Amino acid sequence: MSAIGTDAIEGFGTTGSTAQGTRDRLRVGSAAVLLATLVSIPLMANDYWLNAILIPFLIMSLTALGLNLLMGYAGQASLGTGGFMSVGAYATYNLLLRLPELPLPISLLLGGIISGLVGVVAGLPSLRIKGFYLVASTLATQFLLEWLFNQYGWFSNYSTSSSISAPRLAVFGHDLSSPTGRYFLTLATVVVVTAVATRLVRSQTGRTWMAIRDMDTAAAVIGIPVSAGKLKAFFVSSLVIGIAGALWAFAYLGTVDARSFNLDRSFQVMFAIIIGGMGSISGNYLGAAFMILLPILLDHVGGGLLGGAIDAGQLENLQRALFGALMVWFLIKEPRGLAALLSRAWTQLASCFDR
Repeated sequence: MSAIGTDAIEGFGTTGSTAQGTRDRLRVGSAAVLLATLVSIPLMANDYWLNAILIPFLIMSLTALGLNLLMGYAGQASLGTGGFMSVGAYATYNLLLRLPELPLPISLLLGGIISGLVGVVAGLPSLRIKGFYLVASTLATQFLLEWLFNQYGWFSNYSTSSSISAPRLAVFGHDLSSPTGRYFLTLATVVVVTAVATRLVRSQTGRTWMAIRDMDTAAAVIGIPVSAGKLKAFFVSSLVIGIAGALWAFAYLGTVDARSFNLDRSFQVMFAIIIGGMGSISGNYLGAAFMILLPILLDHVGGGLLGGAIDAGQLENLQRALFGALMVWFLIKEPRGLAALLSRAWTQLASCFDR
């Protein structure tokens, strides 16, 4: 090879590695700034921001992460998200009620594990069916779990309304019942679970899931354990969703019943990962922000512009129609989600630094 060709290849490699290093430094720096901002938010935000915006945003992000591991990485469709959230909530409630000596983090983890085991059972049909038929199977699981928790009073400690109320939230003797305490509990859980999920999708397990997603028949031919990979995806996904369900019940709402985790909740989480970007960790947070913040923005804008012209019911329907139209428009313009837009922005920003 000529000297010119060698120099060109070495220059290209140096330039590529430099650009990649710049993008990595930007990502790490941005993540550090974001984490510092989230930690310092309680010093500036009032109770409304914590209770109505930030806590549900974080929990919705965690729920979307769980579903994205199943749908975005493993390629297994599911509409049972709300049901798995309810399993996590009711399991954690009963663990705290019947085993009060268990620390709260352990109860959350065990509640998530119980939800994961239920997810494995719900995922058994994925060994034989896929696509629309698997969606129908998980939808049946959603309805079955909702009926189960409403029908049998043991799960709600025989409450007359079949609802459960948040027990005392405390970690190592520190009371977390205040908005700030519940926010930090949620933030710490989301950070830990996200870190574990990020390492998981970059491991051999994550590569197995992506091979199954791309073509499970070819994956089986080259020796990848497809059945075990699918069930593992259902377990991990349902575990994360179960933890999110417990936080939704105790850190956000305070009092819930099975109707709080109905089919609308499953669709909401699915829309979040589609808008944010399937197969993307950051897309879960972008999609959750879209689902949580946009309705609030539309509510304030619509109330300010049309509050005196039409009644509240029509205004709510108009907001829903506008929200749906924005979702359709966005999916047409960027079907890969907000994460793809962010990735392009990072690339352009890194190229500006390299010049």
